[in-house]
Amino acid sequence: MLNSKFRLITISGKIAVGTTTLTKNLVNSLHWKHINIGAIQRNHDRRCKFKENEMGALSRTDDHEKKIDAITQQMLKVEKEIIYEGWLTGFFARSYKDVLKVLLICSHDDIRVDRVANRDNVSVEEAKHWIKQRENENTDKWKRLYGEYNFWDPKYFDLVINTYKTGPLETLGKVLDQIGYDN
Repeated sequence: MLNSKFRLITISGKIAVGTTTLTKNLVNSLHWKHINIGAIQRNHDRRCKFKENEMGALSRTDDHEKKIDAITQQMLKVEKEIIYEGWLTGFFARSYKDVLKVLLICSHDDIRVDRVANRDNVSVEEAKHWIKQRENENTDKWKRLYGEYNFWDPKYFDLVINTYKTGPLETLGKVLDQIGYDN
């Protein structure tokens, strides 16, 4: 049963902090629609024959980036019962009181590196390089497009969870508690 003041949930975080795991768990619990902006970007990159882990936002034009972000901003205005996963979704939703903005962090970068190495079957060195390159490229581009923000500043979020300290089910429980889920 859900009687919540929130009509949408955004899940934000950097690479390998657990956003997709949390989102899948929320979808299974709430049966809400799931939109993953990263998957939309990766599909675009594949169509353009870009290797997603070797290139970040610099492989996409500014117009493409702004188009995707405009779709995000429009959805945030009108949609309901969506779990919206993406690096900037919480930042873009920062002024909406009826959107639960969740930020996942992992306080130990070595864990993130290990997650990428295992998930993508690459060496630890490759994983380190990919994380650093993609995060730096994306952040640099977004700062150029949107301003000098720390897009993952906790002040923009309603709930911040450190996935180094919590497992997937505890992370899910924290979000469900926040929205008043009772089942």
